[in-house]
Amino acid sequence: MIDSDDIRAAHERIRGHVRRTPVVRMEPDAFGLGYPVTMKLEFLQVTGTFKARGAFNTLLAGPMPEAGVCAASGGNHGIAVAHAAARLGIPARIFVPEISSPAKIARIRETGIDPVVGGARYADALAACEAFAAQTGALSVHAYDAWATMAGQGTTGLEWEEDAPGLDTVLVAVGGGGLISGIARWLAGRVKVVGVEPEGSCALHAALAAGGPVDVDVQSVAADSLGARNVMTRVFETASRHVDRVVLVPDAAIVEAQRRLWLGLRVASEPGGAAALAALTSGAYRPEPGEKVGVLACGANVDLGALAGVI
Repeated sequence: MIDSDDIRAAHERIRGHVRRTPVVRMEPDAFGLGYPVTMKLEFLQVTGTFKARGAFNTLLAGPMPEAGVCAASGGNHGIAVAHAAARLGIPARIFVPEISSPAKIARIRETGIDPVVGGARYADALAACEAFAAQTGALSVHAYDAWATMAGQGTTGLEWEEDAPGLDTVLVAVGGGGLISGIARWLAGRVKVVGVEPEGSCALHAALAAGGPVDVDVQSVAADSLGARNVMTRVFETASRHVDRVVLVPDAAIVEAQRRLWLGLRVASEPGGAAALAALTSGAYRPEPGEKVGVLACGANVDLGALAGVI
């Protein structure tokens, strides 16, 4: 398993390639909550999400094969790997499923890489990616089930704790679980980490209930970023030890949180990026009186036409 030294090393490795995203303490009425929350604005990261942290850490951690790298993604991981590979001069092939947002596919193309689009779900893109890696020798960069990915994502928690000391609890959206695992490993024993998943895409919640990784059906407005069918072994091993619990939110609450992020912060958030806030606005997580809560706003690769309809 990764430890704090791995996350600290990742932080040193990727600095200069990623941004130290800001932390903002919001006023009590900003989102209609009646109490203040501290927001980590990770949507301001290069590529629009935290995924760049894990991608750069993986690509910088060791020698790369001549065939380069490949990745399967609902969109954001693919954008990050494509961006990191382009910056570091490494060949890359990106596989995305048909449910991926056109806005995210366009962002991949902006890096100079034309993604391979095929399959109904993330699992289909992953199978195609693994077949490509086996055929060519390319390094498959997993979106979450890899220690280097998790250590890179964990640098989000390192920054958050340094820039907003004294938090009692942080809320983190969960797709495959690499982000929350890295953050929870860093904050272990000091800050409570609560995962937030859509009701229709809850692989970590199901794994914790079952005592191990299990497959789940995925049907959610946030499926293109929080749509993993199975959290797999590494995430489960870490999250089962260090994540306090996982709460579920309906799609309607996620969409409402997108609206409130726009009204309260002027943030154009994708559904997955608003899920953590939805835990508070929907009441799925209710802080104790005086509890100091942080919320990770983690994704801004949104279809602006769809967001306009929400707002």
